[in-house]
Amino acid sequence: MKLLRLGEPGHERPAVLTADRTVDLSFEVRDYDAAFFAGGGVDRLRELAAGGFAGLPDAAPGQRVGAPVVRPGQVWCIGVNYRDHAAESGLAVPAEPLVFGKSAYTVVGPDDDVHIPRGSTKTDWEVELGVVIGARARYLENDEQARAAIAGVTLSHDVSEREWQLEHAGQWIKGKSFETFNPLGPWLVTLDEIGDLSDIALELDLNGVAQQRGTTADMVYGVLELVRYLSGFTVLHPGDLINTGTPAGVGLGLTPQRFIEPGDITELRAAGLGTQRQRFVPAP
Repeated sequence: MKLLRLGEPGHERPAVLTADRTVDLSFEVRDYDAAFFAGGGVDRLRELAAGGFAGLPDAAPGQRVGAPVVRPGQVWCIGVNYRDHAAESGLAVPAEPLVFGKSAYTVVGPDDDVHIPRGSTKTDWEVELGVVIGARARYLENDEQARAAIAGVTLSHDVSEREWQLEHAGQWIKGKSFETFNPLGPWLVTLDEIGDLSDIALELDLNGVAQQRGTTADMVYGVLELVRYLSGFTVLHPGDLINTGTPAGVGLGLTPQRFIEPGDITELRAAGLGTQRQRFVPAP
């Protein structure tokens, strides 16, 4: 299934995209939040799908697409998780997953404007596979348990400000947590529909020019391994987001380096996960 949320910021309504319609689920579901996932909401949607979502209205066309989940409680990120990205950044491949976080308030819709922070000269792009947790997870022991803990996957843009990330005492969270720095969506796709998590193509263009072309097959640490690893030192909760790393092609790795300027447009794609398009504007 493809879960999405439609409407203006703060007023999104849950919906589901089928082969021939977009169904408004607001009469059945309050929202795609922690309570929805923890309470077996995805299973409930499967029951409705089996009946063809009979009696439920179509969503009104032309609405803004919001992030496919309500603001996560936690956003965990994995750094340097593609070997080609490590090489272009001049960084060693980590001996274990490199974990950091970013503010959950960075999450916005897939086509919303992204704000270039005041004084920033090194705002950068990063297409990633995002993983949304569907069940409370702690000390997971195997891939089967890790897979059962996942609600679905989504397209994620882990925008970064490299000066703050790398030159201000090396505290990555500083360069990751500016407002609007995590466009998410358009859909949350359940694992039964996405197929092989280790073979998802990721792409990003800047102003129509190809920059990133990668696949999750090139990850140093795969999705299920990351979920297990994180559950070993923190409790993962329903609705939490994991950004799993980015392939080569970011501005930091170009020669000469090239960073975001006002008016730039990024377009992102992931096989089976839809597309994003963001315009970069000065922060208000």
